[in-house]
This record gives sequence, structure tokens and C-alpha cells, in this order.
Amino acid sequence: MTFSISARCPRTGMLGVAVSTAVPAVGSICPFIKPGAGAISTQSWVNPYLGIDGLVLLEEGVGAQDTLDRLLAEDPGRDVRQIGIVDSKGDAAAFTGSACVDWAGHIIGEGFSVQGNMLVSAATIDKMALAAERSVPLSLPERLMLVLEAGQAAGGDKRGRQSAALKVYNIEEFPWLDLRVDEHRNPVGELRRVFEIALKQLLPFVEGMPSRRDPLGGIPPEVTEMIMTPPPYRPGGSGSL
Repeated sequence: MTFSISARCPRTGMLGVAVSTAVPAVGSICPFIKPGAGAISTQSWVNPYLGIDGLVLLEEGVGAQDTLDRLLAEDPGRDVRQIGIVDSKGDAAAFTGSACVDWAGHIIGEGFSVQGNMLVSAATIDKMALAAERSVPLSLPERLMLVLEAGQAAGGDKRGRQSAALKVYNIEEFPWLDLRVDEHRNPVGELRRVFEIALKQLLPFVEGMPSRRDPLGGIPPEVTEMIMTPPPYRPGGSGSL
């Protein structure tokens, strides 16, 4: 009932998941990411423990395919599951259960996996994979956004649209970006709008937050000034007084 991408940036090592579906709050149940370990999207008739337990295995150094094999071996509901995994080396693995609702399938590429079920057609996944391959020079957040847009433009979920999410981790244990549209008529389009504002207003703040290497952090004066400014008057605008 979902289309998604799990991916790793070959330059920065960033890990991320972008996903959209026709149920509310997809960002709360499908994406699972651990910096330095891997990224997982667990979907169809969701089993969150595929994400939770999968990250434990990835953090232990188990590769994407072996992690997937172990998870499925322990899941009696594997026939209705779909999962996409990328590990810290960029190796990817995916699975689409035989009882997933048509159209359902996945494509594995270099550093990514795209997958979907209950889709209009295979074109959704085909276009997502193409967008992932063509956008490698871009930042991981932008790549994920483009891939999600490509999937929606090619048809997406055959029931309609409702929620979308984009989550990215860099080297810290907190997200670099964690954006969600939980209930909207055009969730991917709304996610793009929020994404563009976050690039201007959120990321400059996140970049100055405390880190393991720098517990104090440092917010530049111009970022402090921006954050103290009412939202409509910041770069990108939006918000309210």
C-alpha cells in the first residue's frame, strides 16, 4: 500500500528513506534508520520489528542481504511483507511477498532499493529507480525527494494519496532531516513545499547543533537572527505571526 526508497549517499555516507502511501502518518511506521548502520523501509502489511530488529543486525555488521534473510526466516507473515534495505556499505536488498497486493515489486540499484505495493502499475517503481540512478550527483535529501516525486508522477498508490515522509541521518544519532506530511490530498507535493522551507530554515540550525565531537555546538549569528525572526519573514517564508 506504499512506495518508497531506502538509500545511502556514496559521498557522505548519509542514509535515508522516503515513502508515501494512502494511509495517515506513514513516517511513523515505515522508515527505520541508524547512522553508520543502514536504512530500512518495512511496508505492505507492516511489521515494524523488521525495521527494529533489522537495524540491530546492520549495526552488528551483518550485510543487507543476510539481514533480510534472517528477518524473513523469523517472520511467519513474510508473504504479506515488503521490505527494502541498504547497509552502511551501500549494498541493498529487497523482498516482496507473494501475497502483497498487486501491483507489487521492487528494484535494487547501486546504493538503493525502491519498492512498492498496491500500485497503479510497475511504472511507479521503474521511474523511481531511474530517478535514483540519474540523481546520484545530488545530495541524498534531494535525491529522495526526486525519487518520491517520480513515483507519484508515474501513478503511485492506486487507492489515492494521503501521507508522505522523508527521513535522513548523517553521522549523528539524531536525524539530519525528519519531515512528515501526515494527512493531505497531495502529500508528495506538500512534502516538497515543506522540504524547501526546511532547507532554508531548519538545516542551518541543525548544522550548528551540538554533536558528539562538539558538545557545545555553534549557531552562527545570522542563523540565530533568522530563527528569532517571525516565520513569514525568514527565507522561504511561510508560517504565521
